[in-house]
Amino acid sequence: MKFRFFIDQCVPHEIALALCKDGHEALLLRDYLPIRSPDRLVLAKAQELNCALFSLDGDFADIVSYPPAGCAGIVAIQIHNHPEIIPEIMAAFLRFLKSQSDEHFLRGKLFIVEVHRIRVRQA
Repeated sequence: MKFRFFIDQCVPHEIALALCKDGHEALLLRDYLPIRSPDRLVLAKAQELNCALFSLDGDFADIVSYPPAGCAGIVAIQIHNHPEIIPEIMAAFLRFLKSQSDEHFLRGKLFIVEVHRIRVRQA
C-alpha cells in the first residue's frame, strides 16, 4: 500500500528518504510553502494536496487544536530530542503501514508514533 505524506519543515531528510525508499510519496513543505509557515497553513496545504501531514511538531499531536477529521491524517513523530531513535521509530512505523490494506486508513486520524508504540486517535 502506498501513502502520500506532506513532510513538515522540522522533519529530518532521512525520514522523507525512508518513506520514499519504502514506496510512499513524500512531498516536502519547502516545495510548496515558506519554511516558517503557520501550523494552520501547513495543515491546510496537506489537505489541499490530499496528503497525511508528517511532523515532529508536538502541536500537531494535540487533537483538540488540530483535529484530524476531514483531513488525510496526521502523523506526529515523538523523538523527544533523541534523533538517534529515528531509524527505530521509522522501522516500526513502516512495518505498521505495511500491515494496512486500506488506502484511506490514515484519513481522519492522528497517529502518535513513539519508539515502542503507535497510538491512533480520532476526533
